[in-house]
Amino acid sequence: MELKAVGIAGTLESSDVMITLEPATSGGIDLTLKSSVLNQYGRQIKAEVLASLERLGVKNAKVIVDDHGALDCTIKARVECAYYRGCQCDMDGKFDWGGVIR
Repeated sequence: MELKAVGIAGTLESSDVMITLEPATSGGIDLTLKSSVLNQYGRQIKAEVLASLERLGVKNAKVIVDDHGALDCTIKARVECAYYRGCQCDMDGKFDWGGVIR
């Protein structure tokens, strides 16, 4: 599956993150990160977003992350949800949520 439209997931509430994924024609991931805890956890947030995109097979996308102190599991869930919304796929509720637990 590939991104066909903009996919958004999350809120701007405390302890949450809003993820916006947009299709991109240029190669690579263009990541913009805004966070209330950027100095403390910016590298970890970026790593979680990029790992989730890699697991989903996303190669080209514009990604906007607006974090307000979300946990790693919340970041992963929001990336997946934004991806599936952006794919506009109809899988009859059969989504591969979460992948394999490692």
